[in-house]
Amino acid sequence: MNQEMSGVEDQMKRVNGVHHNEDKIDYVFKVVVIGDSAVGKTQVLSRFAKNEFCFDSKSTIGVEFQTRTVSIQSKVIKAQIWDTAGQERYRAVTSAYYRGALGAMLVYDITKRQTFDHVARWVEELRAHADSSIVIMLIGNKADLVDSRAVPTEDAVEFAERQGLFFSETSALSGHNVESAFFKLLEEIFHMVSRKTLLVASGANGNYLKETNNELLKGLKIDVISGPDFEVSEMKKLSSCSC
Repeated sequence: MNQEMSGVEDQMKRVNGVHHNEDKIDYVFKVVVIGDSAVGKTQVLSRFAKNEFCFDSKSTIGVEFQTRTVSIQSKVIKAQIWDTAGQERYRAVTSAYYRGALGAMLVYDITKRQTFDHVARWVEELRAHADSSIVIMLIGNKADLVDSRAVPTEDAVEFAERQGLFFSETSALSGHNVESAFFKLLEEIFHMVSRKTLLVASGANGNYLKETNNELLKGLKIDVISGPDFEVSEMKKLSSCSC
């Protein structure tokens, strides 16, 4: 399984035109993609990670992840993006995967009002299980279905502002805004990590960081983990297409 995962990562890098040496990666950011079932979470992730859209899709079971390596302000960032199942019966399993996440994509379907009405519950669950400083991007997916819109953009903007979230509408089908939404999220995570690093360094007066200060950075700057060391025992093969 480890060899398969390593091979998939290499293939994705070729697809994305990324050829960074693993030794040169500066940060690994864990991001979770959450939201109700069938809102297009896997499709949004697949569009960003592999620039693909699967028409014959199936519901995600449990949790899967994909990666993409990008450059932000001359730093090489490896985004490890976890795709979580939206069905209620998997909620107890997926909540454990929030731990250690620096960012979250909260996706709803602009054509299904109920998926937007559930967003508040997802935010509450996320904040209960994730770090308090997690960066959250609210995504209104399927923006290409303009004639079937059930959630006005204004409603989402108001909710995002009230909750302190970033917001974007995307179309996994066409790829519209998918790239920019993920990059915005990763950039905000990078800025958050940088601010905390400077804060801790300033508090240490230039000396070695004390153990108490290290707690502020726990889970933020992560040493690079090579492919074979990933824990993949509970993950499905990334070649499967799901929704």
